[in-house]
Amino acid sequence: MPFTIVRQDITKMKVDVIVNAANTELQMGGGVCGAIFKAAGPRELQAACNELAPIKTGEAVITPGFALPASYIIHAAGPVYQHTNPEQSEKLLRAAYLNSLHLAAKNECESIAFPLISSGIYGYPKEEALQVATSTIQDFLSDHDMTVYLAVFDKASFTVSKKLLGDIETYIDEHYVEKHKLSRRTLLNVEQKSLDEAELLPYNLPTPQVAESKPTARARDLDDLVSNLDEPFSSFLLRLIDTKGKTDVEVYKRANLDRKLFSKIRTGKEYTPSKRTAIALAIALELNLDETDDLLQRAGYALSPSQKFDVIVEFFIINHKYDIFEINEVLFQYDQPLLGG
Repeated sequence: MPFTIVRQDITKMKVDVIVNAANTELQMGGGVCGAIFKAAGPRELQAACNELAPIKTGEAVITPGFALPASYIIHAAGPVYQHTNPEQSEKLLRAAYLNSLHLAAKNECESIAFPLISSGIYGYPKEEALQVATSTIQDFLSDHDMTVYLAVFDKASFTVSKKLLGDIETYIDEHYVEKHKLSRRTLLNVEQKSLDEAELLPYNLPTPQVAESKPTARARDLDDLVSNLDEPFSSFLLRLIDTKGKTDVEVYKRANLDRKLFSKIRTGKEYTPSKRTAIALAIALELNLDETDDLLQRAGYALSPSQKFDVIVEFFIINHKYDIFEINEVLFQYDQPLLGG
């Protein structure tokens, strides 16, 4: 874990293995395939591929990474999309991803980066290719621990359901307000007035000796607050997991979190997660909006209508859509940070 979509040149990624969208003859091609060959060293990589060729559509083989930052290259042969037989195309594309993942695990790789296989000259519709990639990776990660990246070079190669985006766009239009600057300016004026009035206070303070023997009202109030702190985030989270009838493993995988990070949250009573991590856990637990607000408050956060990221997350929660991978696809489309690891 986790699974992350990144806009990055796959040949520059520092992972254990990258995946090449290969042809069955394992010959240097164009697009992503050509870029990988050029970055790795075309002569050395082609020689290695010649020893393994040919392969069948849906199969995958592995070679060294040569001059790449990655240690290995997995060459997966995706299908040419068949409009007359989309079921077979999906089966073969799914096999290309799954065989690559199992091959990476067999070679003890902890991180892997994929391109969007078959979505270029092979003609696989991008929206459907993304759905196949996401669902296959998600299924694999339910039983395995591995960090998986889907690397897309630009937005043109990445599409999300037009209907979903339309619904979200409408929700953003209705709920996203850019008032943070005005609110902050008003708040500063109020604070300035308070500070001006507070300048009179030193003349009414008791002498140091009296102050030491008798705590001020503010000090007593602070002591009361500290002694009555709310339940910390970690223990509240563990109680929620039990209440919702879920397991730790189920939650951190559904939250797209690394097992080590979740362990840190679980064992560290004073640990405060990032806002993205806290929201990811709320999604994994399928909390409603009020429950999400309560969980976030335990970590010192809140959803704000002045943050597009927050409004998008809120849309999914109120519509009871708790697939974190689908949420991340939309966040990626809007250039927002992703949930989870």
